[in-house]
Amino acid sequence: MMEYPLKKVELQADVYMTCLQHALSTENFEVMGLLIGHIDSGITKISALNILLRLDKKKDRVEISPEQLFKAAAEAERLSEELKRPMRVVGWYHSHPHITVFPSHVDIGTQATYQLMDSCFVGLIFSVFSENKETKEQECVLTCFQSRNNDAVEIPVEIVKIGEISKECLDALKDLPKILVQEDDEVANHCENSSDPLATIHNNAVRTRALAHITDVVTKPLIEVLEQRLILNENYKTHLHKVKQKLLKGIQKSHPTQLETKQTKKKGNKSLGKK
Repeated sequence: MMEYPLKKVELQADVYMTCLQHALSTENFEVMGLLIGHIDSGITKISALNILLRLDKKKDRVEISPEQLFKAAAEAERLSEELKRPMRVVGWYHSHPHITVFPSHVDIGTQATYQLMDSCFVGLIFSVFSENKETKEQECVLTCFQSRNNDAVEIPVEIVKIGEISKECLDALKDLPKILVQEDDEVANHCENSSDPLATIHNNAVRTRALAHITDVVTKPLIEVLEQRLILNENYKTHLHKVKQKLLKGIQKSHPTQLETKQTKKKGNKSLGKK
């Protein structure tokens, strides 16, 4: 096996969109997930993801447990059977809210550990809620990296346009609010045993605010996007029906005899069937 065989990473647009939506779900803590795909001639092609439940919310780091890695590997095997092509866990992603996109020393160490198992394993970092120094506008920046000699090496990444959102990404987007709520449930459960009534009121208020944030930032926009997509699909369906009718009229004008013959045969077959 070559030491550094990876040439570039091809990231499907729907996976990119789902990762970014996850990264934008909170600006107080980092989020994370695993990337699923396959490797072809030194190119890592990412076509699915597995959003991970954070075991502990931290501002400057994320951790992936062996159980989560095993779960993602099982999902990759399921996709392999469903899509009839080899799929595996090929990387991980996490967010950097309010800080630079460059990997930290912790990120580099984590990446180095993964590369011991797979030399083509990659890391994606989404820097979100950052401000452009010149325009003062918020921006989102993506980088792809590997670890080499205790340092980060940038890997070229290409966003690959696709015709539609995959079922896997739609499922991930659908499950994202549930995962965020489950994370807040875990935090709330640790605070339930407080004997101080004021602390209980405070904890309940924080819990309510967290749920309202999930609804406002994730659930509501997702529902709006899906509703708009349904409208677009219906409009496209109507357009295709009109095109079909136009083509049939064109065929009828060009070959009226053939159409009449076919219709006569159909009527004849129906009559024979009745007898």
